[in-house]
Amino acid sequence: MSIKSEMEIDLMREAGRIVSDLLKLLGKYIKPGVSAYELDKIAEDFILSQGAKPAFKGYGFDKKNLFPASICVSIDNEVVHGIPSRDKILREGQLVSIDVGVVKNGYYADAAKTFAVGEVSDEKRRLMEMTEKALYIGIEQAVEGNRLFDIGYAIQSYVESHGFSVVRDLVGHGIGKKLHEEPPVPNFGQKGKGIRLREGMTLAIEPMVNAGTWQVYFGSDGWTVYTLDGLPSAHFEHTIVVRKGKPEILTL
Repeated sequence: MSIKSEMEIDLMREAGRIVSDLLKLLGKYIKPGVSAYELDKIAEDFILSQGAKPAFKGYGFDKKNLFPASICVSIDNEVVHGIPSRDKILREGQLVSIDVGVVKNGYYADAAKTFAVGEVSDEKRRLMEMTEKALYIGIEQAVEGNRLFDIGYAIQSYVESHGFSVVRDLVGHGIGKKLHEEPPVPNFGQKGKGIRLREGMTLAIEPMVNAGTWQVYFGSDGWTVYTLDGLPSAHFEHTIVVRKGKPEILTL
């Protein structure tokens, strides 16, 4: 776990700006008939145009199965890490979660957003809106003096009070000089537990919320994570800095 200097945070803020701008750009292309491959191409071109590099492309612990794309595109019952392809076509009524990671000048930023493809059901829209709200509720707890699990407790309490479930097998993470740093940041947990938060800690907080069970499984590609019951999922994420009194969002 590292505490970042203000100079390091400035560098992360620049990476975060690129991530934020890219998610806004991709939102303009979320419509029926567009392929995930097209979204990935737009994303990679934009990231490179900003003097940055995609954080996800070529990432992985198994050199035989490195992530092949610049962004993750996950549709409906795909929770996270969906691989963009030409035959993954957006269709009316779907939810599509886009996860973006960028590295610039040696520092990372990471964010995700779930979009509605055209008109979606009331249940899907509620899932999407509640997940985004849960993200901000969790971020509010990322202040100096609080405990790490205060973040997850706030997220879990809100999500479950609305009849949804929080994924347990995947969590947020520290971020900075590496895409994934200490500590893991669960979206569940017991209030008052975990390490004490300190100003300058940089975290990627990312609730993954399912309409049904919290249980998931990994697909045959080794990357895509699916809901066990086949019901839809939503994913929102920001990279933040722990501050005194009020956290700062670097990917807003």
